Amino acid sequence: MEKLQRAERRLELYYKAEEAILTGQEYSIGTRKLRRADLEDVQAMIKALENEVQLLKSIGKNRAFRGIPLDI
Repeated sequence: MEKLQRAERRLELYYKAEEAILTGQEYSIGTRKLRRADLEDVQAMIKALENEVQLLKSIGKNRAFRGIPLDI
């Protein structure tokens, strides 16, 4: 479960990064002009992390169990 929790946390951070980019890609502090990360890169990572989270959540669901019937 630790890996799933880490992936979910990273996904949340990337959602926040995407929001920050969408609300102000460039900003200035004094004479310096700063630019946030590329939106395309962040959105690509969001898709990758969404897939990873979905995969990690489904791992435990498709297990097959075998039983041996016993005549008692």
